[in-house]
Amino acid sequence: MAASRASNGRAAHPGGGLKRARSEPGGSRVTVVLGAQWGDEGKGKLVDLLATEADIVCRCQGGNNAGHTVVVDGKEYDFHLFPSGIINPKAISFIGNGVVIHLPGLFEEAEKNEKKGLLFDFHQAVDGLQEVQRQAQEGKNIGTTKKGIGPTYSSKAARTGLRICDLLSDFDEFSSRFKNLAHQYKSMFPTLEIDTEGQLKKLKGYAEKIRPMVRDGVYFMYEALHGSPKKILIEGANAALLDIDFGTYPFVTSSNCTVGGVCTGLGVPPQNIGEVYGVVKAYTTRVGIGAFPTEQINEIGDILQSRGHEWGVTTGRKRRCGWLDLVILRYAHMINGFTALALTKLDILDVLDEIKISVAYKLAGKRIPYFPANQEILQKVEVEYETMPGWKTDTTGARKWEDLPPKAQNYIRCVENHVGVPGRCLFTCADGVATACT
Repeated sequence: MAASRASNGRAAHPGGGLKRARSEPGGSRVTVVLGAQWGDEGKGKLVDLLATEADIVCRCQGGNNAGHTVVVDGKEYDFHLFPSGIINPKAISFIGNGVVIHLPGLFEEAEKNEKKGLLFDFHQAVDGLQEVQRQAQEGKNIGTTKKGIGPTYSSKAARTGLRICDLLSDFDEFSSRFKNLAHQYKSMFPTLEIDTEGQLKKLKGYAEKIRPMVRDGVYFMYEALHGSPKKILIEGANAALLDIDFGTYPFVTSSNCTVGGVCTGLGVPPQNIGEVYGVVKAYTTRVGIGAFPTEQINEIGDILQSRGHEWGVTTGRKRRCGWLDLVILRYAHMINGFTALALTKLDILDVLDEIKISVAYKLAGKRIPYFPANQEILQKVEVEYETMPGWKTDTTGARKWEDLPPKAQNYIRCVENHVGVPGRCLFTCADGVATACT
C-alpha cells in the first residue's frame, strides 16, 4: 500500500549538529541524508547523530526493503519503515507519500523495537513469483528483497494502487478496489492464492489503529517549513546506484532514492532543500547481482566482508565487497549535489598494507568521462586505480580528526578532492559510535 499524503538556515557540519532553521519568505530548509553507493553505507548512524537535535525526522521513499541499524546505549535497533531518527523521543517521525507501507510490518517493527528499549501480502507473494519467472525465462533474476516493493510501485504507476487515505475513507469502496487488484494479480499468476476476505478484515483493524497517526502530508510539511523554525531531517532509503532512473538498471529498487525523491515523496519544494549529506562507506559493497567494477573476489574481499560484518539488515544476504569507487561517487554527486560527505567504516581498512581507490574507467584503453548507463558496457570497463599506503593503526578509538593517522587523513582528503565536495566528513566506527571529523 502506498502512503498517502497523510502522513532557511543550513545545517552545520555533523559535529555541530543542525542549525536552527531561520524564518525566511521561502521557508526553512531541510537537511537530507542519502546513500551515495549501492546502499548499506551506514546512513542510520549519521541520521542518529543528526536526529538528536531534530524536531522532525522523515522518510520519503522506499519501503521495508530498506534496513538501517542504530546502536543506542548498547542496544541495537533495526529499522525498515520507520525513520532511524525515531529513537529521539522529542522528534516527530513522519512517513511521506513516497513510501510504500506494509501495515503488518509497520506494527511488527514498532512492537519489536519497543521490546528492545500500503503494501499488501499478495504484493510480496507476487514479488517472489516474478523472480521465479525471471529465472525461468531469462536464466537470471534481479535479486529483490521479495518484500513486494516493485509490485506495489507498479500498481501505483498503473493507477490501480491503494493509499492510506483510501483505506481511511469509504471502506466499501476500498474493498471493491482491493478485490479488483487482487483479481488482476491472480489472473497474471494462476498459482497465487489470496485470502481476500481475511486480508480485508485485518486491514479494517489496522485502519482504526493507524487513523490517529495520519495527517495530510503536503499541509503538514508546508506548516513545518513555514511555521515556527524547526530542524527537519530527511532520511533517504537505499542509495544513488539503486535509483530507478539513475541506478544500475535493471538491478535497482523501484523508487527515486536520489534527492529528487525528497521533493516528490514529501511534497518539499526544491528551494527548501538545504544540506545534502552523501553517506559513503570507505570501501564498496553490493547485495545481489549486477555489475560491480571494483569487486574483489579474493582475500581482500574476504577481509572487508568479515571485518565489516557485511550481511544485509533486511535479507541477511552476504554483501559483495570491493575497493572504493570514486567514479560512482562523482556520478552520485552530479545527481544529488552533495554539500558534504559522511565517510563510514574507515576502521575496516586498518589492517591493510595498501589500499586501492578507483579513480577512472576505461573502455578500449581510453578513459571515459561518464558512468555507463548500460549494464553490459559497465561489465566491460577497465578500472584505473590509485594505490595508497595503509596506516596499519587501530582507528576505532578516533573521536576527532587529529586522532586519525596521517595516512588515514590522506585517504579521506583523496576522496574529497576527487569527488569535488568541500572538506567535511563524518567518521563512524563499526561499534556504532558516530563522531564528526573535519
